[in-house]
Amino acid sequence: MASKKSPNPIDVHVGSRVRLRRMMLGMSQEKLGEALGITFQQIQKYEKGTNRVGASRLQHIATVLKVPVSFFFEDAPGTPEEAAGFAESPSHSYVVDFLSSTEGLSLNKSFVRIKDARVRRRIVDLVQTLAAEDGEA
Repeated sequence: MASKKSPNPIDVHVGSRVRLRRMMLGMSQEKLGEALGITFQQIQKYEKGTNRVGASRLQHIATVLKVPVSFFFEDAPGTPEEAAGFAESPSHSYVVDFLSSTEGLSLNKSFVRIKDARVRRRIVDLVQTLAAEDGEA
């Protein structure tokens, strides 16, 4: 009786960072795949963590996405900060998850284009009020 092995948390994290950076650049999975000489389905598997990214492939991805390889390991599970028990590590996870989502990335890009600090503050207040109505704040 063979059971499906769940992806390694590091592979999932690296994949989510690939997705985050790709989305930050507005690049499709297909476009990244073309640059790497692989299919967009393979990119999907990397991003979900179901397939591991080899060292040379990760270096190539970093080059295409214009980031150092270390970018993919920032805030990874099991890093020294997490092992040392710093309270900040879990908070990074939801920020990365948020920025990895289409809505989070779109909201962030739009928000930083707002020049008026008062308008930005009012938006933050609005979001906090909406969250409080849902019992989340």
